Amino acid sequence: MNLVQKIGRWGDAHHPRWLDILRIFLGIVIFAKGISFVNDRDAVADLIRQTNFQLSIWSAVHYVVFAHLVGGLFIIFGFQTRLAVIFQIPILIGAVFFVNITNGFNFLNSEFWISLVVLILLFVFLIVGSGRYSLDNLMDKPGYKRSI
Repeated sequence: MNLVQKIGRWGDAHHPRWLDILRIFLGIVIFAKGISFVNDRDAVADLIRQTNFQLSIWSAVHYVVFAHLVGGLFIIFGFQTRLAVIFQIPILIGAVFFVNITNGFNFLNSEFWISLVVLILLFVFLIVGSGRYSLDNLMDKPGYKRSI
């Protein structure tokens, strides 16, 4: 058994119920941010331009929007939570260290603090996983026939 499997088993065994509520709230925040990005694509493009990456701006915008919408739903329902979190982490690292940090560490920079808290929560759910109230847990029960 490798280290990733050991961490996954430990996280599944030590998952209090209040973390499920926190996971659902985190998914709602990420999904809502994805909806706000859909409504204002030009603002997202400006944020990505600030990072000075040599990526295609519109492909990065589409990745961020798609990852937030689909990943947010996956996190809300607890379906493949660790995979959804892995797709969110690069976006939030970019948001914390390249976009929002330019305004400083002051308390008035609420977007930075929200991004930092979401990034920390993503690392928490990367370790602890979906929890009891999730589709992953429901599909792992005996008698559930998985056709995938």
